[in-house]
Amino acid sequence: MVDVVHKFGGSSLSSPERYQAVANIVLANSQSGDCIVVSAAGKTTDTLVKLWHSYQYEDNQAQSDIILLLDNHQRSLIESLLKGAQKQKLLSLLNQELATISELAHSNNLHEATLLAHGELWSARLLAAYLDELGIEAGAIDARQLFTLNDGQLLHQKNQQQCSELINKHQINVITGFIAADCQGNAVTLGRNGSDYSATLLGYYCQAKQVSIWTDTQGVFSTDPRKVNKAIKYSKVCRGQANLLARLGNPVLHAKTLSPLKNTGTKLLVRSSYDCDASSTEIVKEGFCKAKRFITTLENIDLLRVDKLKAGEVGELSQLIQHSLHYFSKSGDTYLLVPALATHQVVNYLTGRVNIIESNLNGCAVVAPETDIKHLAEQVVTVLSEQSIVTRFSHQDQDYLLTLTDQKLTSDVLSILHDKLINKSQELALIIAGLGNVGETFIEQLEQQLMRLSAQFNIKLVGLLRSEQMLFSPSGINLTSWKTQWQNEAVNYQQHELLAHLSELDYEHKVVIDITASEGFSLLYPAFVDLDCHLISANKYAGTADNSWYQALRNNLTERNLLWRYNTSVGAGLPINFTLADLQNSGDKITHIEGVFSGTLSWLCSSYDGSQPFSELVLEAQKMGFTEPDPREDLSGRDMQRKLLILAREVGLTLELDDIALTPLMPEQLAGGDWQSFLDNKDLLDTFVAEKAAAATAKNEVLRYTGALSLINGKVAAEVGLVSVLKSDALANLTPGDNIFVINSQWYSDNALVIQGPGAGKEVTAAGVHSDLYWLVQNLQ
Repeated sequence: MVDVVHKFGGSSLSSPERYQAVANIVLANSQSGDCIVVSAAGKTTDTLVKLWHSYQYEDNQAQSDIILLLDNHQRSLIESLLKGAQKQKLLSLLNQELATISELAHSNNLHEATLLAHGELWSARLLAAYLDELGIEAGAIDARQLFTLNDGQLLHQKNQQQCSELINKHQINVITGFIAADCQGNAVTLGRNGSDYSATLLGYYCQAKQVSIWTDTQGVFSTDPRKVNKAIKYSKVCRGQANLLARLGNPVLHAKTLSPLKNTGTKLLVRSSYDCDASSTEIVKEGFCKAKRFITTLENIDLLRVDKLKAGEVGELSQLIQHSLHYFSKSGDTYLLVPALATHQVVNYLTGRVNIIESNLNGCAVVAPETDIKHLAEQVVTVLSEQSIVTRFSHQDQDYLLTLTDQKLTSDVLSILHDKLINKSQELALIIAGLGNVGETFIEQLEQQLMRLSAQFNIKLVGLLRSEQMLFSPSGINLTSWKTQWQNEAVNYQQHELLAHLSELDYEHKVVIDITASEGFSLLYPAFVDLDCHLISANKYAGTADNSWYQALRNNLTERNLLWRYNTSVGAGLPINFTLADLQNSGDKITHIEGVFSGTLSWLCSSYDGSQPFSELVLEAQKMGFTEPDPREDLSGRDMQRKLLILAREVGLTLELDDIALTPLMPEQLAGGDWQSFLDNKDLLDTFVAEKAAAATAKNEVLRYTGALSLINGKVAAEVGLVSVLKSDALANLTPGDNIFVINSQWYSDNALVIQGPGAGKEVTAAGVHSDLYWLVQNLQ
């Protein structure tokens, strides 16, 4: 049994660099015995088709020019990837084959399928040779030895036997897509884009566990992501909808591809060869996922009415024009959608039984659940009318609707349609990590929040995480009885189990909300992003990680059009991150940020007046739960140092944590040892603070533990430590426990912008997380 069949299309093999990328994917995702199905490199098949047409028109000069193009392209690939004897061997074979093609053309003996087969033969031979040079045992196999057809019908039993005999379990088997043989051994093709079909046939014959179709997109989207920025990548698509999309010309999946796997347990994935870490789209059996909504555009097509269309004719026509076709019935008539360039061939084939009803049409097809079609059809009419687009023909079927227009649908129009038709049906899954005071309060507030957001999305809480335990329910966790459900159903989990659950969620959007203080959990963020999860963080660790890691995470989020909000990681519910972003987006330039970013240190400094030792205040704060279990974590200032780094990165600086000078709120001698040793030497803390306070009082000032960031004349200064400030200063007049942010900018140069309020507390922090969730949902909408 073959474990995995991988298929790589022409765009994945279009250059030496792409071959190298494919080889790396094979290295990471394959083992001996696996199969790699390849298409012709780049536009090789198109070039071979042009050569066939020049042969038919007896254009000898064009033939010579095209053969030279083929030679140059293949030669450049071989010379870039191979060396030594392997290179010379493949160049010699290429010369021989091109010479044979030229001779056959001149003697009028060229055979179309045999000619077209060269593209896949060249790809398979080159990839196998390149893998061999990398030290991977690989061999190229001509699929004409594996797949036999009789009068266009696959001989399944024979093919299964041939695959069993020729697939080598001790090597990587690189196999030509697109081609097969008839019973006489003559080459035949499986239709344009038939390499996908080759891969699923091979998966069926070899009883593979998985077939991965590697393309130049990250999976199957709600519409073309190159045209609509907010196109949704689906993690799962049912086979029926995938088949329909293929017939309607969706470029990711192609006709026939799914049929071999219909009654098998083989998993079918669509993956990106340009981003192999991106999550895939799985094509699943009917009933294994919900029906989705799609918009697929149609361009330059003709509408034909056919009399007495016979069984099998659409397949024969698809083979003839090398393109998938869609037909339907309306008011007793049968219609066929045909690419305008192929209409002449189709009309000739159906001579006497076909009329061209409309020509040079554009438009779109909307695929959706049956219950949605009527409503969506009305919306399409409204949107196109508002955009002054003339509809020439429309058809509404059980699970799709077709609208044909004069004008091409621009990206702007398609985006409007997507917003009206697709966005309104989206579901969003929430996964909450951290069930402490803030986490519990967040969940208590969640029911009302979801009611407010229900107009935008159907939002469900599907996962809860605490320490090493997890509760996961893809259909949703009841918000009123979640504690009981947690007690009865929570289980221990490993990281790979969490990631597996996330990958299987059948939701348009997934949001991981991190209300932990775990550095280890924050290190999972890249894996969450690879699974297309948005992020909301109250956790400070990711925002203060090594800058290269942080920037890579940021870039990955941007590339996948994912969102990350973390306002509560600095000021609890205070809108400091929003404010900084808004100022900069409006054209302002931040020059200075200073403040008290710790509720604990705010309370300690504001409460200290010298009437009692500072250490007694620390112990009092510990008893009230204001501090960490070991208050030295607060006194170290590291928490404020991290918060200042988050703000620095928010204003575009690429600082590391060590770039921020840090002076703890305690003598260095107290930082080490256990808590008892601190208690035994707490007088050192009292003396340290009393001396600082006396110096401040002498200047009519008070002590505050602050963070400060300055950006003046291109110079950056950042520090956290104990300072004395005038009693009239905003920093001096804090309510104990409050946070304060004093912001100077070009617009607020003389009179600073001040944000002040509670910097801790479960209610305000939970509310801040809800604010981030609300912002995220509005931006998704």
